[in-house]
Amino acid sequence: MPDFIYKGKVYYNPVEFAMGRLGGTWKMPILWRLKDKIYRYGELKRSIAHISDKMLTTQLRELEEDGFIHREVYAVVPPKVEYSITEKGKSAIPIVNQIRNYGIELMEKEGIDVKLYK
Repeated sequence: MPDFIYKGKVYYNPVEFAMGRLGGTWKMPILWRLKDKIYRYGELKRSIAHISDKMLTTQLRELEEDGFIHREVYAVVPPKVEYSITEKGKSAIPIVNQIRNYGIELMEKEGIDVKLYK
């Protein structure tokens, strides 16, 4: 399989490229929440346990840059910012759902209680 360069980074296969866009601990949970409704920053922060402000900001910026989410800024005082999923983001939801279901299946096989995830 040939290598390719995107935004100055070398990728060796399509899976690596996709995981670069959606991988990590937080991007898929962010998209999962945004699939159902528009969130403000504070709402997202409260809905995702253990994520730091710095990490949430970084992940939101990367998802926006890659076209998975839209950031709407309202010119009001205090400032209001809303995040929503784009069509590109919606196209990733079936993959996120598949990975989520597989994770639940693996957890069950290891004897981990999955009631909260169903």
